[in-house]
Amino acid sequence: MTPEEKLKIEERIVTMLKTVYDPEIPVDIYNLGLIYGIDLADDGNLKIDMTLTAPNCPAADFLVDDARIKLESIEGIKNVDIRIVFEPEWTKDMMTEEAKLDLGFL
Repeated sequence: MTPEEKLKIEERIVTMLKTVYDPEIPVDIYNLGLIYGIDLADDGNLKIDMTLTAPNCPAADFLVDDARIKLESIEGIKNVDIRIVFEPEWTKDMMTEEAKLDLGFL
């Protein structure tokens, strides 16, 4: 894929991640700062490193499945591998200003 095509797909990836919400928190996983890495290979294979707000998050399977299904719907993506990582440990400081405002932290 060309650099322009890759950039457009990466923009769609971010847009799609912003539609995945933790059922207990009214903010999407991207603005919560749960996405640590997005790696789109030229062959269309996508690797996402994400974390959870807590290691024992009851919504973990839901979040990963919802993200995977939505990301797989993007034209140009052939495979989605979402890896749950816990380093670095997630903190409220990783949220965007918008998320902090929505949750009343500002």
